Amino acid sequence: MQNTREYSGSDKNYLRPLFRFLLLLAVAVPLFAQDETIVVDGAAPTHPFPHIWEQMFGSGRANLSMREDYRKDLRAVRDITGFQYIRFHAILDDENGVYNEDENGRVTYNFSYVDQIYDGLLANNIRPFVEVSFMPKKLALNPTPHPFWYKPYPSPPNSNEKWSALIKAFVQHLVERYGKEEVERWYFEVWNEPNIDFWNGRPAQQTYFDFYDVTARAVKSVDAGIRVGGPATAQAAWVDAFIAHCTANHVPFDFVSTHVYGNDTSQDVFGTNEKIARRDMVARAEKKVFDQVKASAAPNTPIIWSEYNATYMNQQEVTDSAFMGPWLANHFRESDGLASMISYWCFSDVFEEQGVVKTPFYGGYGLIAERDIPKAAFRAFELLHELGDERVPSESEDALVTKSKDGRVVMAIWNYAEPGQTVAPKTFTIQAKNMKARKVRIRTLGPGNGSPLEDWKKMGSPALPTKAQIEELVKASALAPAFTQGVEKPITLSGETLALVEFVR
Repeated sequence: MQNTREYSGSDKNYLRPLFRFLLLLAVAVPLFAQDETIVVDGAAPTHPFPHIWEQMFGSGRANLSMREDYRKDLRAVRDITGFQYIRFHAILDDENGVYNEDENGRVTYNFSYVDQIYDGLLANNIRPFVEVSFMPKKLALNPTPHPFWYKPYPSPPNSNEKWSALIKAFVQHLVERYGKEEVERWYFEVWNEPNIDFWNGRPAQQTYFDFYDVTARAVKSVDAGIRVGGPATAQAAWVDAFIAHCTANHVPFDFVSTHVYGNDTSQDVFGTNEKIARRDMVARAEKKVFDQVKASAAPNTPIIWSEYNATYMNQQEVTDSAFMGPWLANHFRESDGLASMISYWCFSDVFEEQGVVKTPFYGGYGLIAERDIPKAAFRAFELLHELGDERVPSESEDALVTKSKDGRVVMAIWNYAEPGQTVAPKTFTIQAKNMKARKVRIRTLGPGNGSPLEDWKKMGSPALPTKAQIEELVKASALAPAFTQGVEKPITLSGETLALVEFVR
């Protein structure tokens, strides 16, 4: 019932001290402690839980992969995840010397750097997820470079015939060098984000679809068994239209791909004005595309998210911080069953889209900061790799419960906080049913534990840390040792903290 009493001026003066007291209390104690009981039933029915998040990672442009620091970081991420594919931009860019055309229009190809790039990946047991981009300048219809530091050309070709011939020669060379069976295990994704400024054909969608048709048919003309797809869009766009176009025109496609970031807007992704939290945006977009594919003429098409992250901006408080532990764990919980692969952008800060890196912690997208310093996100992938491949039901929104093939139950729990948000510690009480385990082995990740950002700040945030400081930061990136306690003992996590909990006897 609504209280219709009208306060007089004296009434309002009387209440002001109370309001002031409540305001001070809210500042001093921003949130009350949180408690949650999680029931884990070892006999509960499970469903498959493939680790779609650790099959592929993104990286900067192709040319960087010839650097030893890139390859060192590649091996470090491979060792904690066992990932199989890497995606990068610009394999056809002029810096790789692939395409040349003289004043008489005579075309020559040079795959020397392409070989060095792909040889280096395969030598490290990683296969290419080939992003077919960008346009060689002499083939560009509109030779205006993109603003990226390395100046790629986001243009359609000035000749479909010459472009098709380049793609056929490129793919044929790969088949001859690496073998038909090997290249058929790769993926070929046509372009990158043609719905935004990485494509200057107009109208954007139709010119991209025409370009896709030429490219996909050229790939398949060399080997029909090679996997090709698109539209590789930003903001979860065009997937339904892409499938409709390809099926109506009998254009080959073996998968669909698209991108989304946690700070994309609902207007861009869904065409609505609702407020969607960073916590949920990526999974909401994944569900949108999943539903579009299921409703399409090709409902069983594999879905590949070839880029995602919590932000598309350089935000130190996001990608460099312990925030990423709970964010990633929650995303993996929400993305269950919605895709074939999701590719974190990206695995390393050996990355130069905005120019040469000026400082280790600038909000780069990588799991590993400049000078091979693992970030908290790296440790999150390391922990979450230990989850099982069967999912156990749980009603908690802050837990992910799994079972491995050998019957071990492993769960992740977390205390999520938005960047800059202060939250109270959260206490989890576990009730184990139908399990012989009486103890849990716990490893945690949080600010100052597996997150070297705090130590870097304590050093004064040096832009160019000394070798000794780099060694300190690498040591600071290590996780604290695991500890064991009784199942019934509560587990308390502060904000931005992730814990991996393994049930043991």
